[in-house]
Order: sequence, then structure tokens, then C-alpha cells
Amino acid sequence: MIYTITFNPALDYIMVVPSCRSGEENRTESEKIMAGGKGTRMKATCPKVMCNVLFEPMISYVVDAVKEAGAEDICVITGYKHELLEKYLAEKDEKIETVLQEPQLGTGHAVMQAQSFIDRHLDDDIIILNGDGPLIDAETINKAFDYHKENDNSITLISAIVDDTNGIGHIQRDENGKLLRIIEHKDANDEEKKINESNAGFYWFNGRDLSYALSKITNNNAQNEYYITDSLEILISAGKNVGAYVVENNEVTLGANDRKQLNNLNNIMRRNINDKHMINGVDIPCTDGVMIGKNVKIGSSTVILPNTIILGNTVIGENCTIGPNTYIDNATVGDDVILDNCKILDSEIESGVDAGPFVKVRANSILKKGVHIGNFVEVKNSIVGEGTKSAHLTYIGDSDVGADVNFGCGTVTCNYDGKNKMRCKVGDGAFIGCNTNLIAPVEVGEKAYIAAGSTITDNIPEDALAIARARQVIKENWVNIKKPYKEKK
Repeated sequence: MIYTITFNPALDYIMVVPSCRSGEENRTESEKIMAGGKGTRMKATCPKVMCNVLFEPMISYVVDAVKEAGAEDICVITGYKHELLEKYLAEKDEKIETVLQEPQLGTGHAVMQAQSFIDRHLDDDIIILNGDGPLIDAETINKAFDYHKENDNSITLISAIVDDTNGIGHIQRDENGKLLRIIEHKDANDEEKKINESNAGFYWFNGRDLSYALSKITNNNAQNEYYITDSLEILISAGKNVGAYVVENNEVTLGANDRKQLNNLNNIMRRNINDKHMINGVDIPCTDGVMIGKNVKIGSSTVILPNTIILGNTVIGENCTIGPNTYIDNATVGDDVILDNCKILDSEIESGVDAGPFVKVRANSILKKGVHIGNFVEVKNSIVGEGTKSAHLTYIGDSDVGADVNFGCGTVTCNYDGKNKMRCKVGDGAFIGCNTNLIAPVEVGEKAYIAAGSTITDNIPEDALAIARARQVIKENWVNIKKPYKEKK
């Protein structure tokens, strides 16, 4: 079976005003939250579905979930600031199709914009999801699909059992559990308001039945909008099978309409990911401030300490200690590594490395086995060989450093001449004295020594000692002659 999918991040909300009188204050009776739209209550400058959960847009999680579930074709319905969403999706997967809903006239109207997409998949099953539901997962999607096919349904709603029934779309069933209808809270009587099964806003459709239902949906309502929920009654009237699959964990249906709800999604996602790693043998003794991205892989017996953020496609080995106060993005980290108060970006850290505190490793760097870099050391676009040490206050940029090199405090590779970036090369076993400036391009031979305080502009042969500093001159009584002190008053 080819899964096909369409999203609807186009609407923000629909307000129902039972009566509207000119010159008077008019209040809404209820709001029906939709998927994305302007993100008015988010107070966002981007489409709501582009707001981040654990540093990734919400729409990204939804796309990844349906891909994992087996979807081959994806169509995203865009609206507010559609250019931003379209650009992001194109960079994520150029095969994702987008259609624009303009103007925004309801959830059914949004799906109508994908009619050409639906026409190509009339013989398939199509799932409609909200773009602001990042907690949805492949397991739920597939279980709902299995229920959909086993019951030969034209439409299968995904529903959830909730504690708070205020404002929900109540799922009404008969005594045999057959789905009858969705009752909006504002239309429900006191007894119906007690029903705690809620429409989550996710739907599996038979492709042909979806197309048929869309052709019958009208905007004959107070809002003059087209609602995808009307398809339920349309298909029931046509004698089709309908049903509702109840999720095992209602958290997977949650979305966000303001920053408080977005924070709740962040907390749930952070907890779920941390729990997964702990089950797999990662030690997170205090989860406060620990944020791990969904694509991160961590080996067993590694310890993640507080205030650590690990993002991107980072892979961390076994028996490491990461943190506290460490930030890692798109890095590969070997086994038995210690990273204390470090920032690691787009680099490779081999096994046995000890780094920190206050270390920054910038893009395209490799720290080979057993490297030690300490306080206030920065490495950029460099290879640092096995066993090399730089204990403090050093900048290694655009350099190829051999094994067992020692960098004294205050060493700087001066790799930029104002126009071009050039590289330094340091051979195995070299000793770089404190406060040395290496003016690139320059090579330091194997086992060469550089005297402290030198500025090196020429290559140094192996086993040589380089001294590049002015001879010390003492001028006695200079201060009193040139800058006599004024008498204190």
C-alpha cells in the first residue's frame, strides 16, 4: 500500500459569534483550533508550523513521522507567509509538493486546494494531518491505518480520550461502538458534553471517498466556510463505513496555539527523547536543562550532565561524560570522551579526547585520539593529531597539527592576512612555547622547539630551535627621566 498524505497548516482559528450587534461588545462562543496559519496567538513572525520544538520546526516532525510510516507522496497546504514554509520544505525534501490556500475558507477548503494531488491517488489511502502536531508518530499513524483497512472504512477519525472536555469535538458512538457523529461543544447538551472522546483532527480517507466528500461539502454555515468534518455525515449518508481509532496516548494528538502550549510540547518531546536514551543505557542523572534532538544517537554508559544541548545528526559513543554546560551540533564523538563546558560544531572528536572547560571547536575540525584541550582553547577548521595537548588560552585555526605536539599558553595561529585564509603545519612532537604567534603559511618541523614569546614567519626544520624575539634591553632610570612622577598632594 502506498501511503499518501496532505497537511493543513493553513488556518489559525475559527470564531463562532452567536450574535453580532453594531456598536456593542460582541464575544465569541467558541473557537475551533486548526493547524497553522498566522500563529496569531503565538505572536510569531513566521507560519505557526515553523515555530520550533527542540530547535526544529513543528512541521518537520510531522513530515518525518509520515515518512517513517511509509508515505511516498506528501502534499503540504500553505497559507500565511507561504514562501518561508515552501523554502524550508524544499530544502528538507525537494519531492514534497505544496499548494497555497488563498483565501483561507476552512479546513475542507484547504484540502480542496490539493485536489490534483488527491486525483493522482484515488486508489490509495490518504491521511490528513495538522502541521502543528509534532508529537504524532509513525506507530500511531500505522495503527490507525490498520484499523482503517480492517474495518473497510471510507474515513477513520483519529480520536483521543481527554480529561478536559471543554471546547472539544465530542465523538458520539452507538451502544455497539459505531461512530455516529461529531458534536461540537457549543452544540452539545449537558449529557453530550460529558463525552470525553475528542476528535483529534487527523483523518485517514479512502482516496475516492475523499474526493466525493469534497465535492459535496458546502459553506452553508454561519462562517461561510468549508469544514472537513462535514465529510463524515456525507459519507454516512452515502452508506459508507466510518470509524474512529482511539490513540493509546493522547499526547500524540496535542498541538500548540500559543507559546505556553508550545512550551508544553517542548517539555513532552524532551521527556520522551530523554526517556528513550535512558532506556537504551544512557545515564542522565539530572534531566534539568538536558535537551537532545530527535536524530541524536548516544552509546550506552555515557553520562549526560545538566544544561547540555545536543542537536542535529550528532553521534556520541560509549562511556563518555558530556557536560555540564555543553552544546553539540552535528558532531561525531568517539568512546571515552570528556567534554566539560564545551561548544562543538560540525566536527569529529575521536575516542579518549578530554576537552574543557570553555572550549570551542568550530566546523570542519578533527581532534584525534587522546587530544587534550583545556581552558579557553578554540579550534577551527583544523586537524589536531593524537596525544596533542593545548592546556589553555590558545587558538588553532586552519592548521594541520601532528601527534604529541605541546602548545604553550597563549599560542595563536595567525591564519588570516586580511584577504586570504592560509594554513599552518606543525610536525609530530613539536614544542610550541608560550605566547607564540605562527604567521601562516608556515611549517614547524618534527620535534622542533619554539622559544616562548616568538613570532614565527619562516619554516622551522625538524629538531631545530627557533627564537624570534628582540634581545632584552634595560634602560636604567628611564621612568624617572621620561615620565617623572608628580608629587602627591
